[in-house]
Amino acid sequence: MNFAHFKIPGFLFSAISAGIKKDGKKDLGLIYSETPAHVAGLFTTNKVKAAPVLISMERIKEGSSQAIFVNSGNANACTGQRGIKDGYYISSLLSKELGIKTVHILLSSTGVIGVPLPIKKIAQKIPELVRGLSPDGWADVVEAIMTTDTQPKMEWGSCRIRGKRVKLCGMAKGAGMICPNLATMLSFLVTDAHIESLLLQKILKEVVELTYNRITIDGEMSTNDTVLILANGRADHPPLNQKDKDAQIFKSMLLEVCQKLAQQIVRDGEGVTKVIEILVQGAKSDEEAKRAAYGIAHSPLVKTAFFGEDANWGRILSALGHSDISMNPNRVDIFFDEVPIVKNGMGTGSKLEERASKVLKKRTFKLIVHLHQGKGRFSILTSDLSLDYVKINASYRS
Repeated sequence: MNFAHFKIPGFLFSAISAGIKKDGKKDLGLIYSETPAHVAGLFTTNKVKAAPVLISMERIKEGSSQAIFVNSGNANACTGQRGIKDGYYISSLLSKELGIKTVHILLSSTGVIGVPLPIKKIAQKIPELVRGLSPDGWADVVEAIMTTDTQPKMEWGSCRIRGKRVKLCGMAKGAGMICPNLATMLSFLVTDAHIESLLLQKILKEVVELTYNRITIDGEMSTNDTVLILANGRADHPPLNQKDKDAQIFKSMLLEVCQKLAQQIVRDGEGVTKVIEILVQGAKSDEEAKRAAYGIAHSPLVKTAFFGEDANWGRILSALGHSDISMNPNRVDIFFDEVPIVKNGMGTGSKLEERASKVLKKRTFKLIVHLHQGKGRFSILTSDLSLDYVKINASYRS
């Protein structure tokens, strides 16, 4: 991969190990804008929120930020007031080293829940972390945010706005506890676009709804979900306006980058052997199509059938039947890719089921459900449920 693409004017990156992870790999990351940048963010909708989420939710109300500090190996969640105090302490140390306001420092964490941060280890490493800031450190930060991920997840994009080249880089982590609203993950994006925070927030929310909120691995929602984007304006074009076509150009670039990152998250899901697009169409409404899609995607019986390469369409019909949607079981059609496995609520016979079973042997395939109730449709990306998923999560803390 050409890491030159991941250089954005005015942004510096650094990552080191503070000994939080048992394997000694990088576990502290820092993203720094040389000037205050416009900021937007979205966070977990879980009622149990980690300390860094609570702190960052307040700080982005300022509309500008200059640094994102992230640690892995420890979620700093369910740690009470100590977790908040530790977040403030880290902020104060970074503020002193960077020479910026503490309110301009956003915090993020990922890892084990319920364990206080090893604050002394982190504090000792902050000067070194700041000294290491470089335009070339993007990939190091990507490595530092990984937990059960087996692959780094990063993408870049560019576009032309008023004759100026605008660049965008994004990173993400996530392999388990992946669920919509927000999707369990961390994602940090930086751009040299000139865009005010209110418009940036609107665009980010719309993009996340079409990308990170369209994936699910296990239906579990984390305490730490965070998506942040910083825009420093260094591309030197006139500020984007909501009614301007240039804002749509920027949105398209952001959408493409986040779509690719979302796809990487599912492909690298814990124990994943299959990546499945579930498309529900012909529902009474888009909302009902959404409920139907997630009803299928979150069924352990359906997911294990995918893993076993078993075209067990009865499990799919059963999941639909308890997903609280308007449906007539005698009008449902189901396809694996182009192979019709169910027609009018009944199986299409052994020959077609044999063909459908061959589809399930592929790494990636599509499940299409037609309800014949209306024009509603919704699609998501999901995965199977494997033995390795169970093993990974049975020993996550050990």
